[in-house]
Amino acid sequence: MTTTKPSSKATLSRVGNVAKPMVRWGVMHGLTRAALRVAARRGDLQARLFTAGATKPTLALTGLFDEIRARGPLSRGAFTYLTASHAVVREVLGSNDFRSGIAPAGGVLGRLAEWSATDFLHPVAPPSLLVTEPPDHTRYRKLVTRVFTVRAVENLRERTEKIAHELLDAIDPTGRVDLVETYCSLLPVTVIMEILGVPGEQRRQVLTLGAAAAPSLDMGLSWRQFRQVEAALVAFDAWLAEHLDHLRAHPGDNLLSQLVAAREDGVGLTDLELRATAGLVLAAGFETTVNLLGNGTALLHDNPAQREALREEPALWPNAVDEILRVDPPVLLTGRMCVRDTEVAGVAVPEGAVVTTILAGANHDPAVFADPDRFDVRRANAREHIAFSAGRHYCLGAALARMEGEVGLRVLFDRFPDLRLTAGSAHRATRILRGYERLPAVLTH
Repeated sequence: MTTTKPSSKATLSRVGNVAKPMVRWGVMHGLTRAALRVAARRGDLQARLFTAGATKPTLALTGLFDEIRARGPLSRGAFTYLTASHAVVREVLGSNDFRSGIAPAGGVLGRLAEWSATDFLHPVAPPSLLVTEPPDHTRYRKLVTRVFTVRAVENLRERTEKIAHELLDAIDPTGRVDLVETYCSLLPVTVIMEILGVPGEQRRQVLTLGAAAAPSLDMGLSWRQFRQVEAALVAFDAWLAEHLDHLRAHPGDNLLSQLVAAREDGVGLTDLELRATAGLVLAAGFETTVNLLGNGTALLHDNPAQREALREEPALWPNAVDEILRVDPPVLLTGRMCVRDTEVAGVAVPEGAVVTTILAGANHDPAVFADPDRFDVRRANAREHIAFSAGRHYCLGAALARMEGEVGLRVLFDRFPDLRLTAGSAHRATRILRGYERLPAVLTH
């Protein structure tokens, strides 16, 4: 009996399948993780923000934001330029001298990254809306913007309120419940799934995949986190491809069906562009709003005078949502790469340099917001926050998030004005997306 030895090509392929994820993690996260830890021990502000961000809520970082601003409107961190200045954050995000996304590394690291690259979708890799620029960004955004206009969102208000009541009806008000699991997560995911034509019975699956993939926006993931995130991204990509195939065969009156058929100047989205755009809209359509609802619930619970102001003057609810977004925003920071030598706030920034814009820090800038760490639903300029970013990458779902935040929180506190948060709350371990993983409560005494 003879045996066939595997070919050298097959052997190399198997070795590559094992080695590539390890190389990918090392280039993307492992080296960064080690370097940031060393820099943090040396007192570097950027590294301290990185390490503290994984364990502390945003409101515990305001002292660090102050330290960063004290260094100047734009300062040099261990790895990038850094700003927590409201004016500079807005300038960088709106400037044509900067672009989203980070250029691939050169030299050995660049070659390793290219060798180990995968073909599944990633939210911070092209053709994601988060990291593309005009003209592609303009084309993708134009195809999805119409469903997120203020008028379109207002048409969803009544349905959103009905969903909120249905979710609260299903909760035993006398028992201890996790508001993230039973309400804050379910409200936005149900709304966005209806907009996109995703069957309701797939709600838990979408939530699970979204939560598992959320750390994909972070840098410095551990090996275990990295593998979990990649597995979730692969599963989400496969689920999305299957759902889009279903919509091609059975189109409906929903955004994803419209995207499948959409043409701009006679050109439609490629399959990769369609999956990237649809996946981002779906995930972004609930991930950040879950944080808004959880953060808002905690802020209002901890500030009874502000709850009373809303009870006496319900017209304050829209402003209250903006104040929640300002004080405890769902996203901590974002970054931009300089495409040409320029100057920002009197500081020379060379081509290829990266600027980390700390959105939460800008929202606590005393140059714009008096007594910035105070939560005040009557704050006259609350809407000047930058929680939704700025410039051409301003969040296209901002109007939807605001409406869901207003409806979701108003219905919750109107029905259960005496709700009490209990021990056991926990923040998400993600560094970029900021919110609660658990928020235990008793709705009635």
